[in-house]
Order: sequence, then structure tokens, then C-alpha cells
Amino acid sequence: MFDPKAEAMSPDERAALQRHRLWGLVDRLIAAGGTQGARLKEAGVGGGADVHLADLRRLPFTTKRDLWDEYPFGMLAVPRDQVAAVHGSSGTRGRPTLVAYTRADLDLWAAMCARSLACAGAGPGSVVHNAYGYGLFTGGIGIHQGAVALGATVVPMSGGMTDRQIRMLADLRPDILACTPAYALRLGEAAAEAGVELPALRAGLLGAEPWSAELRAAIESVLPVKAVDVYGLSEVIGPGVATECLEQDGLHVNEDHFIVETVDPESGEPVEPGVPGELVFTTPTKQALPLLRYRTGDIAALTPGECPCGRTLVRMSKVLGRADDMLIVRGVNVYPSEVERVLLGSGLVAPHYQLVVDRRRPDARLVVACEALAGDPGEPLARALRETLGLGADVRVLPPGTVPRVEVGKAVRVVTWDSGEPPLPGLG
Repeated sequence: MFDPKAEAMSPDERAALQRHRLWGLVDRLIAAGGTQGARLKEAGVGGGADVHLADLRRLPFTTKRDLWDEYPFGMLAVPRDQVAAVHGSSGTRGRPTLVAYTRADLDLWAAMCARSLACAGAGPGSVVHNAYGYGLFTGGIGIHQGAVALGATVVPMSGGMTDRQIRMLADLRPDILACTPAYALRLGEAAAEAGVELPALRAGLLGAEPWSAELRAAIESVLPVKAVDVYGLSEVIGPGVATECLEQDGLHVNEDHFIVETVDPESGEPVEPGVPGELVFTTPTKQALPLLRYRTGDIAALTPGECPCGRTLVRMSKVLGRADDMLIVRGVNVYPSEVERVLLGSGLVAPHYQLVVDRRRPDARLVVACEALAGDPGEPLARALRETLGLGADVRVLPPGTVPRVEVGKAVRVVTWDSGEPPLPGLG
């Protein structure tokens, strides 16, 4: 439920709390030694009392490379026997990132996910249909324990088995759906194909992949929900770091536990409010693996100020993409989510697409594979991409059902064609 003491503090109250918790974090990191403690000492920091919020920008960053170099437990700030659980990334970028949790960390994570569910309108007595994957991935278990902490009923479906998902949605009548945006779209289409209505659904708590306002509109056209974004990453805690409320006007960052900054991805210098930059998080209340100024690689903008819902937490825009996901095609820089906005905003294509970077020749080209709602929108879409993004692309309109649908895991929006047969039929 909405907690005014934590989520509606005045700026001065919140700054005082963050400062106190930051001092404790710095003391713990120095006492633990290791990479982060050594860097603080090298920066001339002898203890928490030496640090103020205004000094944060001068403290050293932590990166995913540090977690890889210290894999699996080298970054622990507690004795090994205090670790209660391990979660991590899927390793889709080549290697997994493991994160440890104490019992207190698990309690904190559950509380943050309960806040996320409450942002979506859930409360005690709600039924949460949880179609995030369970396992090392933090999505399924995070939302599950948040629902339990909130006093809701959780349906632990995990991903896949779409026909069975539709049956459970119809029979158990949940009011909250939790899954990736791409899978929410698939569930909505599958329900329509089966002739199943889902009148009890009220909100979808959708995250784990970047998505646009245009995809939100597509989801809300096939499901009776308000689709709200939830953000998190395993290194920071998992889902529950930030969540949209039903106002759907930015994600509220839980600043009492996650101090957030935005910096220029190249220089590392702070950017102004409202300007997109790389998200950087400090986790002052985590125990097993607290992080100081962790560079996420995610690009978003921050906007302070009170929301009509009553929360005074800083609001974060939807994530545009990751700094290392930016496509560079013939000198043009673009995020996949920007292409999505043009495609779905046109009203000419179905909300299923894939971007194919054709690298079979030195002058790489971008092929945009999509499915038309009617007619042949290839030429107008190519023109819109060029005019809106300055991006020359080869738009290929494929037969319905050709672009892969998501059943398990995250949507794969970008693939590379280096040689051999095309990754999708009809692209040759």
C-alpha cells in the first residue's frame, strides 16, 4: 500500500535520510575491503563522515566489469554464511552476473515489489497472475514475494504454456497481470483468438525490456488493463527499483533505498533533470552486495516533483535503451525503441517487428521486418523513419505470423545477419 512516510517525504527529509544511509554504506564498504573499499580509500575517503550527497559525483563508479572480475562472490560485503539466496542475469550478453542476498535483502526486495504492485493498484485481496520467468532471473520470484508481502494472492504461472495461461486468467479472474510487455501483447491476442474475455483485469505490471508508449497503446487495445512500467535489474535488487503509478507519467524511483543519478554515457559527468543520460544507482540499504554509483548502461531521464498520486519520489522516463544497444547504421545512431515508436505510431503495422542488421557487406544496412495491418506500408514507413530519425532502412512487410512471438523470456528485437540464410523468411 502507499506509504506516505516513505513515498511522500519532503525533499529535505529524503535528503537527510539518504545522507545518513550513504554514510553507513561507505563505512561498510571500507570495512569490507575489496574493490569498492579500495577505490574509496584511493579517492581520499576515510569513512562515511567524509561524504555528503553533493560529493557523490566525485566518488568512483562501479561497473558490471567489476562484478565479472570478482565472479562469483568477490564483491560480498558480508560473510559468506550470511548469503540466503543468489540471483542474476540470464547471461544473454555472453556471461551471467550473479548477485547475492541476505535475509534482510530479501525482505527489502519483497517490500519494494509490494510497492510496485501497489503502484499498479494492487492491494490485499488482489489476485496477481505472475507470468514472469522463475529461477535465477529476478522477475518471477521478485514479483511473487512482493505479492505475498502485500497480502495478495499470487498465481505463479511463469512464462510459456500460453493456452494454459489463458485458462487460468479466465478461471481465477486476476486483477493484476505481471509479465514482459511483449508477452502481455501475446496473451491479449491469444485471448482474442480463443474468444476469452478477461473483465476482471485492471492493470498490467510490465517490465524487463524497453518498450514505448505506442506498444503500451497496442497492449491496452487487446487487454482490459492500464499498462504500467516496472524497472529493475538484478545488480541493484531486481524488479521494484522504480514503477509507474496509474497516472502513467514516469516511474517513481524508490529513493529511500536507491539513490539515482543520470550521467553522460561517455564523460560520466552529471546531466540536467529532464535530459536523457545513463542511470547510475547507489544501494545504501543492501547488505550482501551493496553498490556505490553502479553504471547500469540504461538510458533514461529524471524529473523531480510531486505526482498527482501523492508520491514525491523522482520520476524516471521509460528507458530508451541501453548504451550498448544503440544501433549505428551508416553513421546514424538510433535505439530500437525509437524505431518502435515510428512503426507502431504509424498505425500501419501490427505490434510485432524485428530489426535485422545486415552485415554481409562493409556498408551495413538495417532491415525492418514487420507485418501490415492492411495494404503495403513499406514505402511510407521507410519515409517516416528517414524523416523522423534520419535513418535509411529497408522495410520488409512479411506475411502475418512471420515475425516471432514471445512465449518465454524477453523479446528479441535486434538480430544480426552476418552470413548464410536470412534470420527471417522473406528477407533474402
